[in-house]
Amino acid sequence: MHAFWNPDDIVSRELAKGVTAKIAPGEKMMFSLVTLAPNAVVPTHSHPHEQMGMMVSGTMEFTIAGETRQLEPNGIYFVPGGVPHAAKAGPGGAVALDAFSPPREEYR
Repeated sequence: MHAFWNPDDIVSRELAKGVTAKIAPGEKMMFSLVTLAPNAVVPTHSHPHEQMGMMVSGTMEFTIAGETRQLEPNGIYFVPGGVPHAAKAGPGGAVALDAFSPPREEYR
């Protein structure tokens, strides 16, 4: 397990069309640096992991349990485990940093 990562050295994995992530896993939590192409959509889904994130750049429409908010850089969001959520990038795309606890095994 690493102690340091450079995002430029992490291989991207495609999560959905136009949505990629660079994963930095720990033992009890995980970071996911997510890049969304302009207007890319993350379909409604849920998972048992808690997810907290922060917008790095761009804009994103984020829906959690039916409530939708427009997020801009430095906006923070929290998704409890098991709660449906979805996202759509703005016209300029978006970058967000997500943290998952526990780590998502399918992302390792």
